[in-house]
Amino acid sequence: MLEFSKRSNTLEQTEYLYSLQDVPEPHLYRHLFNYEEVPKIAFNHRHVPMRPPEEIFITDSTFRDGQQAREPYTVQQIVDLFKFLHRLGGPKGIIRQTEFFLYSKKDKEAVTKCMELGYRFPEITSWIRAVKEDFYLVKEMGIKETGILASCSDYHIFKKLKMTRKQAMEQFLSIVKSALEIGVVPRLHLEDLTRADFYGFVVPFVLELMKLQEEAKIPIKVRACDTLGFGVNYPGVALPRSVPGIIYGLWHHAQLPSEQMEWHGHNDFYKAVSNAGTAWLYGCSGVNTTLLGIGERTGNCPLEAMVFEYASLRGTLDGMEPTVITEIAEYYTKEIGYTVPPMTPLVGREFNFTRSGIHADGLLKDEEIYNIFNTEKLLNRKVVVAVNEHSGAAGIAHWVNSYFNLKEERKLEKRDARLLKIKEWVDHLYEGGRNTVIGDHELLEYIQAEIPELWHELTRR
Repeated sequence: MLEFSKRSNTLEQTEYLYSLQDVPEPHLYRHLFNYEEVPKIAFNHRHVPMRPPEEIFITDSTFRDGQQAREPYTVQQIVDLFKFLHRLGGPKGIIRQTEFFLYSKKDKEAVTKCMELGYRFPEITSWIRAVKEDFYLVKEMGIKETGILASCSDYHIFKKLKMTRKQAMEQFLSIVKSALEIGVVPRLHLEDLTRADFYGFVVPFVLELMKLQEEAKIPIKVRACDTLGFGVNYPGVALPRSVPGIIYGLWHHAQLPSEQMEWHGHNDFYKAVSNAGTAWLYGCSGVNTTLLGIGERTGNCPLEAMVFEYASLRGTLDGMEPTVITEIAEYYTKEIGYTVPPMTPLVGREFNFTRSGIHADGLLKDEEIYNIFNTEKLLNRKVVVAVNEHSGAAGIAHWVNSYFNLKEERKLEKRDARLLKIKEWVDHLYEGGRNTVIGDHELLEYIQAEIPELWHELTRR
């Protein structure tokens, strides 16, 4: 049977409908996931169309998945971070939602205080277990949408839930009906999707969700969860690991609208950011993230990374305020006591920090040569040059000009005799066996004690 699809504006075959394959034994894809070996990436050379949605956005799980990997945030810390998310997301709400736990007194207090701020974005949603009693928590708090765990791989269905596929599907659908009955928008978290039987369980399950949606006239959302980071974005990769294949299959075969779809990826194989961007490109509107990527095991996709990925793909920040990212990183360090690895992109203390004398010389001539973009404008982070045995006079000149924020007419050249004196002192330290970077305070003390005329020049207003 042929039908003209308004979604693709083409004639499409609709004679095959995917139905549940209730297998007697779990399908564990052992050819890909032999537990004693590195997981394999298999190709079938099938390519699906790239189809970016009209609207893409970021969602956040800092207060849910992000709290599963560290000590819980205090109520005040949650409120402060929520304010940062609001400012960072801008007036268009590119950071669309953030989800909360609801189980403890502290969880409920944090939700209440964030609600009292009256922000439209990010919208507050929740996450609950797949049990009917939990919906009353959602309703009591006045939350309109909640995430529900729906494990979809045979690893989870057979080994964790001790069910068959049919039993699991029936239980999940029953929980969704309970949510719809009280008017709550359900968001199904398809756990371990990148090890699931996509056409034998996932597509039939989502098709059933779309039937319930049609009956209830309430949207049902789906979060595609790459729980162990097995997703791969290479062209022609076979399911269940293909990110393009999963997203295409959800909107094309399972009829799931892009705006009701989210990608949630983990970083076990360093693919969280690239997989999230790929999900956007192939038809998924939402990508789920956490601040600084903090989450289970290796973490989630970092929210700050997707702010810049969004701008790279759309050519605009759409009102997002990226300098807030630096404020967030400083808050984690100073107020929460979290140690941000120094070389972490965008937020680490040394992400735009150079130790090489050759690089410092280039930076001195033109910052654009060795800096990714205007980090001072976009992140309120000046380029920093370390002073060590490789810095040379150029590195010292850059450090002085940057540290003292010298305007163009006051900047020192690397040939300045006073800087050469500092270089001689630095060289002497390393010839004597030093092997660590020279700190700012050491340089300041040396200049003040040994080159007082330079100190007065640099510190005059």
